[in-house]
Amino acid sequence: MGPGSAAEFSATRMLSADILRAAMQARLFFDGSEIAPAAFEDAVLRAAGGFERLGIGEGDVVCLMLRNDPALLEGIFGARRLGAYTCPVNWHFKADEAGWILRDSGAKVLIVQSDLLKQIEGGIPQGVSVIEADAPKWRAWLEMQPRHAGAERTARYSMPYTSGTTGRPKGIRRFAPSPAETERAAGALGDNVRRVYGLESGVRALLPAPMYHSAPNMYAMQAVLLGATLYLESRFNAERTLHLIEKEQITHAYLVPTMFSRMLKLPDEVKRRYDLSSMEFVITMGSPCAPEVKRAMIDWWGPVIHESYAASELGLVTFISAAEALARPGSAGRPIPGVRLKILDPEGRELPPRTTGLIYARQAAYTDFTYNNNDGARKQLERDGLWTLGDMGWLDEDGYLYLSDRAVDMVISGGANIYPAEIEAALIVMPGVADCAVFGIPDAEFGESLAAAIQPQPGFALSQENVKAWLTERIANYKVPRLVVFHDQLPREDSGKIFKRKLRAPYWEKAGRSI
Repeated sequence: MGPGSAAEFSATRMLSADILRAAMQARLFFDGSEIAPAAFEDAVLRAAGGFERLGIGEGDVVCLMLRNDPALLEGIFGARRLGAYTCPVNWHFKADEAGWILRDSGAKVLIVQSDLLKQIEGGIPQGVSVIEADAPKWRAWLEMQPRHAGAERTARYSMPYTSGTTGRPKGIRRFAPSPAETERAAGALGDNVRRVYGLESGVRALLPAPMYHSAPNMYAMQAVLLGATLYLESRFNAERTLHLIEKEQITHAYLVPTMFSRMLKLPDEVKRRYDLSSMEFVITMGSPCAPEVKRAMIDWWGPVIHESYAASELGLVTFISAAEALARPGSAGRPIPGVRLKILDPEGRELPPRTTGLIYARQAAYTDFTYNNNDGARKQLERDGLWTLGDMGWLDEDGYLYLSDRAVDMVISGGANIYPAEIEAALIVMPGVADCAVFGIPDAEFGESLAAAIQPQPGFALSQENVKAWLTERIANYKVPRLVVFHDQLPREDSGKIFKRKLRAPYWEKAGRSI
């Protein structure tokens, strides 16, 4: 496609105010049931009208704590019509976790499913308008709202929260584009869409990944804006995915490595049962896909499995096709157009090929951002106009990126970013815990899982079961370590800091990899 292509035009629309008109070209299916375009349009306009009655205007924040559901897309497009930010909240969160995001974001409205409301009620700040979004309640609320008749305002981006080493998530508030930035970014963003997601008008795209993650959220938005047919699933099921591909002649999909692993584990007779020949393009991101998993998927589905290195702050950075991945196993690909990428040492000097350093990048398709209420943390990421999130890697002579390690403690399990500091903060106040360290260990299904090393206080008898029970009451279940190991003394550096590298090394050496 050249200038004026559907993808490039879509990029311009995404950054402009013409959101609803673009979205109305899409067909949307949820768990097999179609939502008519007219019904979707009516819901978006009524959501916008309702939000406006609740005081939402340009630059305000609407939080959405929902499983994959039509209400999630309707709420997003309704808020964007008013020029408001939408802030997805992980639906696994408990009261303290969700409450922090609601307070820090300054959210005026929270859309939440009723059963999830029960687990966070104690954390909702006063003054936040709560809309319950179970299907009957959400539809009843919409019917009471006026259809928004005003002009669409400058579209804001999503404002996802990403954790940091302090354990408290930080909101990524990207600045609204100026008219000049809108035009300048359109070409780069359009190239991203067609190169990395493979999306364009007329494709049949499947999304079973949770939309509280940035990448699935963006995938759904782009599919709708392009006028694609989007099959949104409430949850992933390995055999149902194969069934949908055959039944609906799915051409495109967003799937994460954990989903690949689960499908590969299906019995051979189940895998042979379905015709997958309609598949043209699968994008995976969120966590590195192990070379052996990717090769097995390509052997099964053909050369349609592609991968990107991306981050909420950085946007889409690299891309590698199936053919390239077979030739360069383990690579995350080369920078896509509009991206500047460098490998730097701690002093900021650019490193030669095959030398590991910090990954710095900048994506021209996105405006600058700040961390909400924490601009100092944002400034710490930058060097010479590029940003780093602490990932370590190296480039080969042809510019292909390889991830090797992380400078920070973040663990990516099943595509979810988990920061051990948050878990350690909950664990250290448990009676009987003298000290603790949480870190990632290899996991065949999720890429990584969590392990906790605990030094008990003298005289206390702790068990793996009561440690997990303590944490389950305080943090999302997926953050609770699968493995709990007790130590008489935890290894420490001369500074007194726990030597996490010594704790995690035996697990990774056994697995034969480091990330």
